[in-house]
Amino acid sequence: KCFRRALAKRIDRIVTFTDLDEIFGTPTIRISNGIDFSAIPVKKHVNDTSLRVNLIGVAQVHFWHGFDRVIEGLRAYYAVPCRRIVDFHIVGDGAAALFGEFRSAAERYGLSEHVFIHGPQAGVALDALFDACDFGIASLGRHRSGISALKTLKNREYAARGIPFVYSERDDDFEAMPYILKVPADDSPLDIEALVRFADSVRMTPAAIRATIEGDLSWENQMRTVVRRLFTDNP
Repeated sequence: KCFRRALAKRIDRIVTFTDLDEIFGTPTIRISNGIDFSAIPVKKHVNDTSLRVNLIGVAQVHFWHGFDRVIEGLRAYYAVPCRRIVDFHIVGDGAAALFGEFRSAAERYGLSEHVFIHGPQAGVALDALFDACDFGIASLGRHRSGISALKTLKNREYAARGIPFVYSERDDDFEAMPYILKVPADDSPLDIEALVRFADSVRMTPAAIRATIEGDLSWENQMRTVVRRLFTDNP
């Protein structure tokens, strides 16, 4: 923050994931967040969800992920007769106070056997969790940090895994995808019954979900955009 305005005057372009044409008066090159597909294996198993649906949220957890909306949604879901079990698996590290709140809420609502906190996972352990789960929880609270549109890495990693997911911001790379569920950008509980109905409607295989982004959202393709713009904009 001390030096970025001065730095912006000394560079020709700023690469950004935003929709801005200029930042600090410097022209931008707009790209999407990219991923390394070779580092992210596709989900191997499609589970029988007729009796149980497993939700997974993987993050360096902050308040803007809105995982509390899932727990509040589970509270409402289990308050009335429900047609199947829904469990929520939280994977990752983050603010200790938030994890304390998640545990306290789960105990207070009688959800301890439906909310699981796994801590940081990687490699085969993380792959196994994705294989066991059926639906991804991306960010549900970016409005809390004043952000309405972004190209979060989490959405791309879920799609690369081949798992449908839910989010609340605007991400232009996914708005029209048939395997994503959009929910309001507010603090209302996540509608678990609606999520289950949507999950039932998704007929795409993990490989088919991954294929929708594999060409466009690799880092190789995104850097081609940068190089192409450099040659186009500068004689």
